[in-house]
Amino acid sequence: MSAIRIVDVTDATEFGLVPPCADPGFDHRSCDYWEDADRGSKAARLSWLRSSGRDAGSAAASPKPPPANPFLADLEAKPPMTNPFATARPANPFLTPGEGDDGPLDNPFAPKPAAKPTVGSDAPRKLQLLGRGLGVAGSYAKVLLSDDVPAVYAQFGPLTAYPRAQRTRDLYPALPDAPLPAVITCIATTAEARGAGLARALVAAVCDDLEGRGFTAVETYPTIGAEPDTTSAATPDFWLSVGFALAIDDERFPVMRRDLA
Repeated sequence: MSAIRIVDVTDATEFGLVPPCADPGFDHRSCDYWEDADRGSKAARLSWLRSSGRDAGSAAASPKPPPANPFLADLEAKPPMTNPFATARPANPFLTPGEGDDGPLDNPFAPKPAAKPTVGSDAPRKLQLLGRGLGVAGSYAKVLLSDDVPAVYAQFGPLTAYPRAQRTRDLYPALPDAPLPAVITCIATTAEARGAGLARALVAAVCDDLEGRGFTAVETYPTIGAEPDTTSAATPDFWLSVGFALAIDDERFPVMRRDLA
């Protein structure tokens, strides 16, 4: 029996555990297919795997010096002139000695606001997308490791995080709008780990997580006829095997749904 461990993707260390796609033309780490309804892509983009602030930081470290103006040298060397019409900032008579009025006062009786987890602005682009809900709903991705080897990846979260999923739902007015479901947009197993039931185990963990966050249903949107290595949403038969039902029967874009409560 292999040892199974499931981790949430919340920082760069866990992001580095995201396994590669079976088809090298795609990459979970640079995919925004579900996040961008119009121009999203599953393609492998090496530029997305670098920290977005790296180039900007190096450029900011060595700014170009402004060109010298020989006609302003004498003027720049003079000390600044005093403005006789400027007045000092009026003092606030309601402040006690030692206090300033540059910001809000610290209230020793009020509880300190809890620090919310975030992903830094210099993180890879995909990690920033996955980290949008950390301070509100929690992580948007999980990785299953078998004997510490990344084997399965799942992406999920609220419907509002995935405009392409919302666009798919808009095709079917019969789908319930209240309460809105969570969605699982991606479930993918490495070629070496297939057939061991690991994807089923990860889907079960994702559904338990979403139920704990208060969702009462979850949907997913497989594509009929897609090759296993080119689809991120598995097949209807897979979803039926893990407790989903066929909510919308369509020859190309069916909707699978599972009640969580």
